[in-house]
Amino acid sequence: MTNPFGVRPVINASATLTALGGSLMPPSVLKAMTEGAAHFVDLPELHDHVGERLAALTRNEAACVTSGAAAAITLTVASCVGEPAQAFPADAEVVMFTGQRNGYDYAARLTGARIVDVGPSIEELRAALVRRPACVLWFAGAHYAAGALPIEDVIRVAREHGPPAVPVIVDAAAQIPPLSSLWRFTTELGADAVIFSGGKGLRGPQSSGLVLGKRWIVDRCRAHASPNQQIGRGMKVGKEELLGLYAAVEWTLEQDEEALLASYEQMVDRWVAGLREVPGVVAERGYPSEAGQPHGRAVVRLLTTSGWTRDGLVRALWDGDPRIAVGVSGVPDDAIALNPQTIEPGEDLVVLDALVRHLSSGDGS
Repeated sequence: MTNPFGVRPVINASATLTALGGSLMPPSVLKAMTEGAAHFVDLPELHDHVGERLAALTRNEAACVTSGAAAAITLTVASCVGEPAQAFPADAEVVMFTGQRNGYDYAARLTGARIVDVGPSIEELRAALVRRPACVLWFAGAHYAAGALPIEDVIRVAREHGPPAVPVIVDAAAQIPPLSSLWRFTTELGADAVIFSGGKGLRGPQSSGLVLGKRWIVDRCRAHASPNQQIGRGMKVGKEELLGLYAAVEWTLEQDEEALLASYEQMVDRWVAGLREVPGVVAERGYPSEAGQPHGRAVVRLLTTSGWTRDGLVRALWDGDPRIAVGVSGVPDDAIALNPQTIEPGEDLVVLDALVRHLSSGDGS
């Protein structure tokens, strides 16, 4: 990495986190963005063509590119709350499961809508839908499953409250893999829209997101968004992100997902095997990933005999050369997690070497 600021690159064994830059873009995505940057275009026209092609690639009725998944939440909720160029109603409601409340609530509340909490029961969901909320916002991933009804039940119950039925929006920002997420929630199960981050598993521009689903909701997302003077005016998508995300979806769909997941598991096996003889450490395969994706990660527990605290080890890896980021989400307080999804070839051995070196020293704090 060449930069004039002295910012050190990171080996990312944590996750496709925004704070670490999302993911790494393949050459075809970089090429598409560079080509887009060299020309002026009619941006709405480019939006139309990219959306049509993305819908066809993902087996959906319609698609649009947004400036990230959080922006996509705001735009899809806005599309359910009201028509563009009209004031949003003061009494709009968005139904969410209490167990799925998270830091992205604010993206929905930007519209002025109030979030109505329900527990994981059909009766509570039905009672909330009687009030005719703007939509149900449901978060995908195994880590959210315990606090909510399955999406199949949510869609079925929402269809009972119509016509028109209460729209169901699925946030699946980090749910690639599997690639089937691109059509499963909408085309197969019947959700009105599904949201993805462009800069995570799709490996597109970090500042991009993707809405797939019913044409009416996608058309409204476009109308609410830049360059129109609506709630999404500040959520600008450039020609570079449009072309980059399209290239990323194309590239992703061309990959051998089975082989990719197998390579992840091989890295996890190497980490677990390489740490097996290190004293004071218990390493084992964890499943699923921190975002509930269908692949393993290595969970490394630090026993008191290791001489390390979890925070001390995380800090030592971050301060080392090379700088290494590891995960702490969804694991015990005495453990770190190593995620293979964001590791480039050969970097897994660098991570392993750094861990063995630090842990063998036993001088952590």
